[in-house]
Amino acid sequence: MKIGFIGVGNMAQSMIKGLIKTQKITSTDILVHSAHATTYEAVAKEYQLTPVADNATLVAEADIVFLAVKPYIVPQVLEETAAAFKAHKTVMVSVAAGLSLDKLAEQVGQSDLPILRIMPNVNVANQAGITAVVGNSQVTEDRLTAVKAILAQLGGVVEIGEKDFTTFSALAGSSPAFVYLFIDAMARAGVKHGLKKDAATEIAAQAVLGSAQNVLMSDDSPWDLVDQVSSPGGTTVAGLLAMEEAGLMTAVVKGIDATIAKDLENQER
Repeated sequence: MKIGFIGVGNMAQSMIKGLIKTQKITSTDILVHSAHATTYEAVAKEYQLTPVADNATLVAEADIVFLAVKPYIVPQVLEETAAAFKAHKTVMVSVAAGLSLDKLAEQVGQSDLPILRIMPNVNVANQAGITAVVGNSQVTEDRLTAVKAILAQLGGVVEIGEKDFTTFSALAGSSPAFVYLFIDAMARAGVKHGLKKDAATEIAAQAVLGSAQNVLMSDDSPWDLVDQVSSPGGTTVAGLLAMEEAGLMTAVVKGIDATIAKDLENQER
């Protein structure tokens, strides 16, 4: 299977890195093109990919094409590739934020083209990401399974409705920054009590990593897991109560609310 990337920005490169690390996809079976030859040729050389001279040729030669350009560039790209998509029925997978399946079909001028929207987060580079996916009615079960199999190599995959993509963006796309902030806050608390910053950061990050793995592997809810760590009259309970008094849960919810509100505002522009 040949996989094409139109656009080689940060997200595309994160996905490419993750796919190569799996060693399940030959790097030369990944085709790349972008607006600037010096950029996509450099990326192709760095990861031993196959550079393609233009977008239409890439669509003609790939089985699945990831459209990984900024939303405002999408109309131009689809104008260039419409004939190739129509001739080859290549599966289009859009990574462009805010563009609905209907809008993509309208811009490419084909209502019968199989199109999927996805939203990965940056952790796909380490095969620890989470990607939302939704397809239009032209996407067969086989094609959906094929795309999900590729995305599963990069971490978790969740099928959700288009209306939920904004919420997903907040919970998965923006949240790595929130988690980094939490890890840094814990590390600074460690420094306050005598640890060196690098050691405190490693301890905090590993604790978050292991705790996240426990959530994913357990049938218990996160709150049940909280109870399992909390002994009556113990240190953990004291810490939890202090965090709640300071408004930790409220702050997190408000952060997600603000992220969703900003995303909706941007979509209306």
